[in-house]
Amino acid sequence: MAADGQPQHRPGALKQQNKTHKSGRHRTKGQLDKDTKGRVSVKVLSKKAKQNAKKSDRRNQALQLRKNKRDEVLAKKRSRGSAGSPPHLVLILPLCNGVYANDVLELIKTCDDTAVVNTSDLGVTHISVPRFKQRFAFMVPEYGNLTAFLDAAKVADSMLLMYSPEFAADSYGDYCLACLQAQGMPSALHGVQGLKTVPLKKQTETKKMIQKYIERRFPKEKCHSLDSSQEAVQLLHHISSQKLKPIHLREQRPHLVGESVSFELNDENSQEGTLKVSGYVRGCPLSVNGLVHIPGWGDFQMKQIDAPRDPFPLILRVEKERKRKGEAMDEDMADTKMEEDIKVLETAHPSHQESLQSEVIPDPMEGEQTWPTEEELREADAEFHEKKTITKKVPKGTSEYQAAWIVDSGDEDEDEDDDSESEDGETKMAVEDEDDDEDSEADDEEEEEEDDGTNTDKGTVSFGNVEKYDADYDMDEEEKMLEKYKAARADEMFPDEVDTPMDTPARVRFQRYRGLKSFRTSPWDPKENLPADYARIFQFENFKRTKKRVLEEEKDGAEPGWYVTVHVANVPRAFMESYTAGSPVVLYGLLSHEQKMSVVHFMVKRLPQSTEPIKSKERLIFHVGYRRFAACPIFSQHTNGDKHKFEKFFKKDMMCVATVFAPIIFPPASVLVFKEQCNGDHDLIATGSVLSVNPDRIVAKRVVLSGHAFKINKKSAVVRYMFFNREDILWFKPVELRTKYGRRGHIKEALGTHGHMKCIFDGQLKSQDTVLMNLYKRMYPKWTYEPHVATPPKRTSAPLTDIYMDDISDLF
Repeated sequence: MAADGQPQHRPGALKQQNKTHKSGRHRTKGQLDKDTKGRVSVKVLSKKAKQNAKKSDRRNQALQLRKNKRDEVLAKKRSRGSAGSPPHLVLILPLCNGVYANDVLELIKTCDDTAVVNTSDLGVTHISVPRFKQRFAFMVPEYGNLTAFLDAAKVADSMLLMYSPEFAADSYGDYCLACLQAQGMPSALHGVQGLKTVPLKKQTETKKMIQKYIERRFPKEKCHSLDSSQEAVQLLHHISSQKLKPIHLREQRPHLVGESVSFELNDENSQEGTLKVSGYVRGCPLSVNGLVHIPGWGDFQMKQIDAPRDPFPLILRVEKERKRKGEAMDEDMADTKMEEDIKVLETAHPSHQESLQSEVIPDPMEGEQTWPTEEELREADAEFHEKKTITKKVPKGTSEYQAAWIVDSGDEDEDEDDDSESEDGETKMAVEDEDDDEDSEADDEEEEEEDDGTNTDKGTVSFGNVEKYDADYDMDEEEKMLEKYKAARADEMFPDEVDTPMDTPARVRFQRYRGLKSFRTSPWDPKENLPADYARIFQFENFKRTKKRVLEEEKDGAEPGWYVTVHVANVPRAFMESYTAGSPVVLYGLLSHEQKMSVVHFMVKRLPQSTEPIKSKERLIFHVGYRRFAACPIFSQHTNGDKHKFEKFFKKDMMCVATVFAPIIFPPASVLVFKEQCNGDHDLIATGSVLSVNPDRIVAKRVVLSGHAFKINKKSAVVRYMFFNREDILWFKPVELRTKYGRRGHIKEALGTHGHMKCIFDGQLKSQDTVLMNLYKRMYPKWTYEPHVATPPKRTSAPLTDIYMDDISDLF
């Protein structure tokens, strides 16, 4: 017994496992060598060579790849600001009202005696420094012009942020930094001027305070003092050798910063003309057959590209000495030579030129949705007025929609039973013909929002002088804002819940809605019942594949670094009339398809400082990459499914997707969302990026009908107040029910004629539970795209938050 109970030895995981003998019809290695006679399969050879690669070979291959990348970075860095590349563009941005950027620029201009300084017609200062064998270009936008700051930051290679020794940065400077970081900042340097004017005992403390402020947004960045010429030279050296931050938006597209601008009208009475912009090509080659975009004005074609002499060449030490000795030409001779040196690089070819067509022209022979002609519109208008003049005798309580289906008969002595039967028949016809229903859409729009009231909403009144506060107070504006706050609070407490109307049948009021077994898995055809605006847009079969192909296309034309003059055709005359000094003129070359309209989705998130409720279909200002436009977006949740829930309000602390009709833009591209106030100011409310271009993205609005349990049994209950007639219960009987406490059920039968119904659930209801029914309808954006946006007025203070938010919340 003891021997039987003794545990047996079991081999562990490290026991040697010998290969089993290959018995059977397998040939030996010697037999295989005789059969092949030394021949080796290519597949076996490549696989064997790959497996038997030496460790030293793999190390050498990695070192070679690393060396190639390092050489590429060094070559790009050494060519920065040289004769074959555009000047290093630096933006000087003061972050406090007491800091003067022009004083900083004057110090930089005079810091080196060997430097050659020139200024272009648009105020760009060019400095050629023989010591560094580089040339720099400095831009100083107008202080308080946020649009100029954002446009200049998109094309700048470096940015010099100037702080005040007293306050570091004011509220407006901090607001500008927030906008720039959301848009995408280039490599930044930090400087302070006037530190020597601070008492000696407080200089160290002041510098620590500025450094602490810088580290809030730019960790491990150092502040440079700019009070002497030596410090300015050190700053130039730091700019020339710093690591540049890549911005893919401008690296993937050609762009040009205007050095000089001229305008020629097409004829005396024309409001359009040819805009000639001279500057250095940056990014990618610029083709004359492509399209260019002027921010805030739209897309244009080019006529030709000229190549004048570079007016701001890189001056070396030898050339500097020659100029000092007087060997340089006179100014008149230089101008004459410049005119002689101008040559035409490219002229637009009509057959190869990109079209400005941004919308699809529907073909009626293909059965597409088309725009009605003017004659059809006039006929429809006349028929509408004729229908309005016809008077009919209808039963009491009949809606305008139902009255349209009643035949006007001379027989006035109809039986009541016949009237009731005809009403039932008319209701069924109305439900089947959903596309021609207007009253249901009007009621739905009233439930969603008042378009007129929403779009004219200008926001809160800006705070100014206390004595003029009452004069600027707008009582109507305050009442609209209060109603918006109440609606936002009600939507937060009771999301999507609506009251079933008592005077209109629910099957008519919600006839455009449908029930879904599962919002996540139930099918929904994205091509079903599209509005007419979808016939005007473009769509990609595979957006990601198209983007990859467009970005990999070989580009030819004017190479980066060339100084060229671009002739832009048919530019509005108002462009030159509205131009203000200090604003940069920038041309962006468009990629293929980027002038075409489609449904664009932006992934955005609200800023914590934005407290005002924002409704869907409310007019907002968008800065998307290089574009600026106004539109009324619809908001939806950012989820992984094929259907996305519509949001009435732009909620906080969550990522939302804003959907608009807009020109196509290939990501990555940053998105800044502004709200236009009543005084014309633009307040930043949200930031994000471009998500996709996809007209098939389904945004479904949900409405929730609620009812209350009247009698509760074990698994059944009598529910009331969800519907108010028997026909509505029978119509919505297939739709599944749910409760706030998680029960599932369905309608079994209608009880009586006043809207009571018997429902079956998967468990017993609680007395405080509420029965709900979810209905869904697809939402589409409105065609509200405005390519031209007015420039906001100049200001030197950040937008103020609503200080009365706590008082308003008490009203609820």
